[in-house]
Amino acid sequence: MTPETFALLRTPEGVNALAAADEVATGDPLAAASALRSRGVGPELAAAALTQVDLRRRAASKFGPAAERMFFTRAGLEQATRAVVAERRAARLAAAGVKTLADLGCGLGSDALAAASRGIFVYAVEADPVTAVMAAANATALGLGELIKVDCADARAIPIEGYDAVFADPARRRAGRGRVFDPKSYSPPWDFVAGLAERVPRTVLKLAPGVDHELLPPGAEGEWVSVDGDLVEAAFWCGPLATVPRRATLLPGGHELTGSGVEAAPVGPVGAYLFDPDPAVVRSHLVAEFAAAVGGRLADPAIAYVYADDPVDTPFGRRLEITDVLPFSLKRLRALLRERGVGRLEIRKRGSALEPDQLRRDLRLSGSEAASLVLTRVAGAPTALLCRPV
Repeated sequence: MTPETFALLRTPEGVNALAAADEVATGDPLAAASALRSRGVGPELAAAALTQVDLRRRAASKFGPAAERMFFTRAGLEQATRAVVAERRAARLAAAGVKTLADLGCGLGSDALAAASRGIFVYAVEADPVTAVMAAANATALGLGELIKVDCADARAIPIEGYDAVFADPARRRAGRGRVFDPKSYSPPWDFVAGLAERVPRTVLKLAPGVDHELLPPGAEGEWVSVDGDLVEAAFWCGPLATVPRRATLLPGGHELTGSGVEAAPVGPVGAYLFDPDPAVVRSHLVAEFAAAVGGRLADPAIAYVYADDPVDTPFGRRLEITDVLPFSLKRLRALLRERGVGRLEIRKRGSALEPDQLRRDLRLSGSEAASLVLTRVAGAPTALLCRPV
């Protein structure tokens, strides 16, 4: 997508092409392109319109109905914050009294749009020219153009000291290289990003969920966020925005678990129930706090499965009722599953090198019953737990 092609999409001709593309995009891209050309749409505009329709449909899972009016690039959509995450972050910023926000690396504008919807004025900066133009177009499309100013610029050159808060989402992908895992290779690089809080104390950094806890600035809060059980991001809340050392946030329900992130859970025997904590709980190092909440313990100090004797209800993990505990043996496990008539088996693992797909084939399942199998370690020993979901 070039700036010229995007500009064409926003003309009356482009609007008509988008509407036509939405009608003909039914699964066969060649047939859809042919149908558009038969309506007099040129090849370049037809390709751009069909791409936008496809991306808008994909974006519905992140942006809901608003996606139908927005513009996307493939890379931008992959990296965009889910609306439910951006909206919660914006609510927290607004509650902290933030009125103006510098958004460094705004991408397609997801976080800027959420902040503006809370009445916060956002100065958004994006280094890529096409993405910057799209971000501005998205603000206009959603009626937030007066509260969002977008510039195509290098975030490192922006004077940010006059804003109440700063939000930074450094690019963690490179064209032709895929994901970037070394913070020094972020764009802008980590030394710049980490120094933002020294310039504007109320700073929020959006980072990959696998980010090292040791990168947390002194006194900052580390938050890990999951959506429908999928771990999607980490956020470092700096200065006055930090309220606890660690936080696990589960959306869309808005459940939050907080704690120090350094406590160790007690270790003891396997109980009647196994709890598999949400990945946000595990990644935020709040397994000890989770275990305390359900009256549980670990059976192995290095494995984040929590065992308890009572069926406590919790939004922070999935509960399974344990029916059988046995040292791992393919022969014994196969015999037990055959005895129970198990033909449908969910396999979970933590601390096991076994491959679930291969194990499933080796077990040669047959029968009408369903069960869950957990492959793990208990006191260092490979163990199989046969369970039923609760």
